Amino acid sequence: MKNQTTPSKIKVSFSWSGGKDSAFALWKLQNDSMFEVRRLHTTFGEETRRVGLHGIHEDLIVAQADSLGLPLDKIFYPASGDNQAYEKAMNKYLDVLESEGIRHIAFGDIFLEDLRKYREEKLAERGFHAIFPLWKIDTTVLANDFIKAGFKTLICAADADLISKEKVGMDFSKEFLESLPKGADPCGENGEFHSFCYSGPIFENALELEVEEILSKSYDIPLATGAVDKKHYWFAAIHSLGSKSH
Repeated sequence: MKNQTTPSKIKVSFSWSGGKDSAFALWKLQNDSMFEVRRLHTTFGEETRRVGLHGIHEDLIVAQADSLGLPLDKIFYPASGDNQAYEKAMNKYLDVLESEGIRHIAFGDIFLEDLRKYREEKLAERGFHAIFPLWKIDTTVLANDFIKAGFKTLICAADADLISKEKVGMDFSKEFLESLPKGADPCGENGEFHSFCYSGPIFENALELEVEEILSKSYDIPLATGAVDKKHYWFAAIHSLGSKSH
């Protein structure tokens, strides 16, 4: 009988936002024998040093990566009205991954078809491949499975038109899910809310957090008519108190 060689695992860099979908997707990949997650990468605003609409500061993402035991690559890009600055920063990062033999990037996206198409097309231009461990999973099932698996995450940002200030800073729980308005996605996939994961089966130690205050911010959203709409969001100002063993 001929010796059978064990197929090498697919090396992956994970696009890490710090939220529950990232955490759950990473957990699925780490439990799949086909893949080896080598590192995380996170994009931050150059001026704010925060993660997009999550509003999470770089220091908190670093704390997560330390507890996950994975290297974290930080990608900074300046504020811009289009995707050019982001794409330029990502292309530079793809050069780094290419030099390390990593050609697969994983994302926590669930059902936004346009976003998936954008990611796949941009990566394909460079000979890279996208992986979506949570793709098309029913978000009600996903939300409950996330909680059952022992993950802990708090609501760090929310659409103020849909979610009250009191809900920001609380844990993502069955109570929170039951409080969502009719039509809101249980995983916030349409931008209803964002979360920051601080404990669970992928973490060596749980992060201890303190919500110092809830901030209100408004953004101008250009409309097709030429008018401008204002969008209001709540953001939790989160401070890390360190970590503790599970």
